[in-house]
Amino acid sequence: MRNDFTKDGLRPLLVVLGPTASGKTALAVKLAECLGGEVLSADSRQVYRGMDIGSGKDLSEYGDIPYHLIDVADAGEEYNLFRYQQAFDTAYADICRRKKIPVLCGGSGLYLAAALGRKRFREVPFNAALRHTLQAKGDTELATLLASYGPLHNHTDTETRERCLRAIEIAEFEARNPAEPRIIPTPYICGISFEPEVLRQRIRHRLEERLEQGMIEEVEALLSQGLKPEQLTYYGLEYKYLTLYIMGKMEREQMIRELYFSICQFAKRQRTWFRKMEREGYAIHWIDGNLSLEEKTQRVAQAYKHS
Repeated sequence: MRNDFTKDGLRPLLVVLGPTASGKTALAVKLAECLGGEVLSADSRQVYRGMDIGSGKDLSEYGDIPYHLIDVADAGEEYNLFRYQQAFDTAYADICRRKKIPVLCGGSGLYLAAALGRKRFREVPFNAALRHTLQAKGDTELATLLASYGPLHNHTDTETRERCLRAIEIAEFEARNPAEPRIIPTPYICGISFEPEVLRQRIRHRLEERLEQGMIEEVEALLSQGLKPEQLTYYGLEYKYLTLYIMGKMEREQMIRELYFSICQFAKRQRTWFRKMEREGYAIHWIDGNLSLEEKTQRVAQAYKHS
């Protein structure tokens, strides 16, 4: 039974994952309500305060259900996988200590890996000597060097020279300083699945809703608080395109069109990541997203209890 605890006092996670606009939050909250649980977020942008509509926090859906790892950093602040994993481990252990069901909800691949994986992330210091030796290398050489450490953890690591340098710095540190692996109970993972065309329709509808809810005004407010445009564009998707629009670098229709396309491409990359998880041995129990919320909740809750 999934109600049992391990010798470490941890209860196996109930995980709800899926591509963007698949209804993860609604299902995770309903499962937490049904099972007596609390929700942990695995979303790389929901950690930031003030980034609400664009990141899809949907806080109104939670009601009285406690949630964790949302609004834990200021927008513009550096929040990395080390900090996330540390915060996750603390929140996860606390939920289990209080005899509640931990429900992990999200679609950010690296954050899911940080929560579920055996790899222990560490805080990696700045390595001035290493950076000095890399100074003369071109961007292509740096990308090749990074690839020599193994498969890329994040496709954005080679988008800029600084990100590539930092990724090499981290890879070199981890190669020289191996860490003890994390040990967590085997999770029960539920994935929400839609046919691609249906998911694209959901993405379009949600984008229109968020624009009506004030997503542009949200980005304007963040800029008025002192965030620089490049800080917001760094977060990608909604924050990138809305910032370009507000700065006068895009017309509204162009912004909506290109943002919609980018979100669809992001959803495709998420599905690729989930397939990668399955190849790595994670059992993802897919459920038809077209089922009613009540039916999805009942099926997943019963499967979790008896797995």
